[in-house]
Amino acid sequence: MLTKALLEDSRAIAGRITALRRAIHAEPELGLETPKTLAKVRDELADLPLEWREGSSCTGAVAVLNAGKPGKCVLLRGDMDALPMDELTGLDFASTIAGRMHACGHDTHTAMLAGAARVLAARANELAGEVRFMFQPGEEGFHGARFMIDDGLLGGGDDGVALPDAAFALHIMPNAPHDTIGGRAGTLLAAADMIDIKVTGRGGHASMPHDTRDPVPVACEIVMALQAMVTRRFDAAEAVVVTITQLDSGSAHNIVPDFARLKGTMRTLTPAARKAVREDIHRVAENIARAHDCTAEVLITEGFPPTICDPRAVDLAEQVATDLGGEFLRLEAPLMGAEDFSYVLEKVPGAMCFLGVAEAGADWRNCCSIHSSRMMVDETVLPRGAAFLAGCASAFLAAGDWPKANG
Repeated sequence: MLTKALLEDSRAIAGRITALRRAIHAEPELGLETPKTLAKVRDELADLPLEWREGSSCTGAVAVLNAGKPGKCVLLRGDMDALPMDELTGLDFASTIAGRMHACGHDTHTAMLAGAARVLAARANELAGEVRFMFQPGEEGFHGARFMIDDGLLGGGDDGVALPDAAFALHIMPNAPHDTIGGRAGTLLAAADMIDIKVTGRGGHASMPHDTRDPVPVACEIVMALQAMVTRRFDAAEAVVVTITQLDSGSAHNIVPDFARLKGTMRTLTPAARKAVREDIHRVAENIARAHDCTAEVLITEGFPPTICDPRAVDLAEQVATDLGGEFLRLEAPLMGAEDFSYVLEKVPGAMCFLGVAEAGADWRNCCSIHSSRMMVDETVLPRGAAFLAGCASAFLAAGDWPKANG
């Protein structure tokens, strides 16, 4: 089968995939500007018959493979940006830049996508249609996918280029079974919004708190009340997360500060829950502050929408994964993480899947997860990821349309 041939082709270029991953890993870039990473990708793929399109708002780029045979269009996506954190892996190719690390696997996503581009380019004459390879910066909270969409790089813009007919992405999971691919139809990942609450009181001397309006205990009360709010106002079967991760206040041990600031995240799976949680945070914070003669200003910044996978795309992904000779795990419930591939899936039917990159035989449940400073990847799995992406594209183009969903 073609899928197994793609796996053989991917394994044949495993060295190239690994080398690109390590080069990107050693020199991580943040946010919407990843020019060095994009240059590494373009250099690696310079010998391929790809047409490159770049935008103006970020360093995102789309490489187009089209041998001229009529057919559908499919998009494959890999993200390029890193996280602002120090690396503690001790790898020979660890980050050379302090305070930056590829701790979410975007280096592997980019390398696997480049590998998929190479194996598909070798079979371009067999592809009935077009493949677009989306190399995206700014996934870590910077809305890079949305910027690329607004730039018209995916299609649907003023240049008359149509949107793709399907879209696929793959995300590694270091604490998931080795070599396993998984996903689910419907909501896969949550919407993620940022919470910022400023509690303002009246400062003074810490020995005379009665002459002040101390915002610190008020802020602490708000934190505890938000936890109770989630458990008491939302059905236990409805996944809602409100997590306060920062409490900043004061400048000295003997000064009651004028204000305290809380920051955190809220995660929801439906528009109704998103609206309700937002309203409840305002009500809880503002009224608790008012009860203590303080004020609370609540700012909730909208982040990524939920990542919703088309059932037909998940069925196709499952078929490709099993054709590769492995197992496809159907996730029973959504994860409360978030992804800006959600913006793509709002425009184009498709799916994101996960790839387990724990070492073979490892206790994957205890492996360091993504966003850990000690996160490790079994690089022997990367050719399978490249073959999976290439397989999803080739299978969709060969079918010429979506298969009927299983349910």
